[in-house]
Amino acid sequence: MEKLWSPWRSNYIDSFKDKDKNEECVFCKAASKNPDDDSSLVVYKGSNSFIVLNLYPYNGGHLMIVPNRHINHLLELTENETLEIFKLSKLSIKALINIMKPQGFNYGANIGKAAGAGIDTHLHYHILPRWNGDTNFMPTIGEVKVISQDLLDIKRKLQKEIKELI
Repeated sequence: MEKLWSPWRSNYIDSFKDKDKNEECVFCKAASKNPDDDSSLVVYKGSNSFIVLNLYPYNGGHLMIVPNRHINHLLELTENETLEIFKLSKLSIKALINIMKPQGFNYGANIGKAAGAGIDTHLHYHILPRWNGDTNFMPTIGEVKVISQDLLDIKRKLQKEIKELI
């Protein structure tokens, strides 16, 4: 079996090394942020959940939908949380289609460390826009992933589009 390496993810993995176990959850911190604050990657806040850009994206526009409550399994979601998460997922995908024109999406959650969750203590759903050929020679040969869009620029475009869609 061949192995594909993703060395650009080492920054993400390293961000969790030697963390104080009592340190506040990154998603709980994000839930308290104002989407209008340029130092925050929160795009939109609903009543029970929020949309946030991934700080270490696989592709530009990589979003996450996160419940406000600090829970780690989808079975803990209330009906209202479940409904809002999927409404925000649909809203996010529509906004990404309108502004970035992806040709497909990866969508889902890694529940638990064994499933590959980098942050396994707070449930979150990934929405990853995909384009034909978005995996190219750069990560494979150059050991680098090129994200050509600025996160703050993507955030502003998404916020504008979401306001128009609501």
